[in-house]
Amino acid sequence: MKKFLAVCLSAALAASMLVGCGGKNEKVTAKVIDIDLTNEEYAFGVDKEQPELLDEVNDFIASIKEDGTLDEICNKYFSDGEPEAVKSAKLDTTKDQLVIATNAAFEPFEYTKGEDYYGIDMEIASLLAEKLGKELVIQNMDFDAVSQQKCDIAMAGLTINEEREKYVTFTDSYYSASQRLIVPSNDTAFDDCKSADDVAAKLAELKESDKIGVQQGTTGQYYVE
Repeated sequence: MKKFLAVCLSAALAASMLVGCGGKNEKVTAKVIDIDLTNEEYAFGVDKEQPELLDEVNDFIASIKEDGTLDEICNKYFSDGEPEAVKSAKLDTTKDQLVIATNAAFEPFEYTKGEDYYGIDMEIASLLAEKLGKELVIQNMDFDAVSQQKCDIAMAGLTINEEREKYVTFTDSYYSASQRLIVPSNDTAFDDCKSADDVAAKLAELKESDKIGVQQGTTGQYYVE
């Protein structure tokens, strides 16, 4: 999958994500520093005790890449397509269900509107459940807990890394992404940066009183640390 999106880590102030007043006539918003700080691969995390499911999911990923389905789903969120609602059944151990763990706070990969789920991962989950002939159950939880829960598959824009491999077996990658820095629109500290090393050097100059916002358990946190 071609890199369409730089997944941004919030830096310097959470308040800058909202429009505010910086001066008499100055509106302070947020701006992205257009430099990739990481290169990462997203995959799904399959229950280690289900190797047959891993094979089925890898075959499914290969097929939706090859026939253009994955591109069609991505275009719903990055272009002019129309996102589709995905509904979750209630967990019932007497039924043949596909149980997906996610953190539905990572638009455009997974998010909610009312009781419905939306996002790239959620639409893939819906198609996968249909392909497997199973009823789809989505369990929404904190991101830190996603890969550690007892479920069939973790789908939450998961970056492949060794820590998560303790809990799940990763599928083949389906998406390439990166981390970028967000700062207030009136912050010029990073304007002259040309590379990831330049950004890292600027970050190293921050004082203890400076604050960097990240989502716990994500690549953004790992990068900053």
